[in-house]
Amino acid sequence: MRAGLLITLFMISLTSLCDTINQLFLKSAIDSLNFGGKFNFVRIFKFIFQLLIRPRVWLSFVFSVISLCIWLLVLSRADLNFAFSADSMHYIFIALASRFILKEKFSSLRWLGTGLLVVGIVFVSLN
Repeated sequence: MRAGLLITLFMISLTSLCDTINQLFLKSAIDSLNFGGKFNFVRIFKFIFQLLIRPRVWLSFVFSVISLCIWLLVLSRADLNFAFSADSMHYIFIALASRFILKEKFSSLRWLGTGLLVVGIVFVSLN
């Protein structure tokens, strides 16, 4: 495998990892709020304000910007079709983080789907 391809795959993995961290921060920020009931104009603004004062939301923005910067480097090195297909790794990272960090339940069918994503990413990477 070419060294350039390995570097590109590493950068795509890093982008997916940053996206996963971003989503974990957002999920934990949302879960820390008690926002049940009906939506109305005042409650929506209160909800947005409560989100904006959460450090986890701002950390998620930081990881989102880092991911964007790395993604732009990836796009300068690789075809969009390849890069976007390989970026599907974030589905795998999210599945693993959801299961092991957030302790969400996963069915066998969901693990099978995640495994098929891995196989698809390998096929795309080899092409």
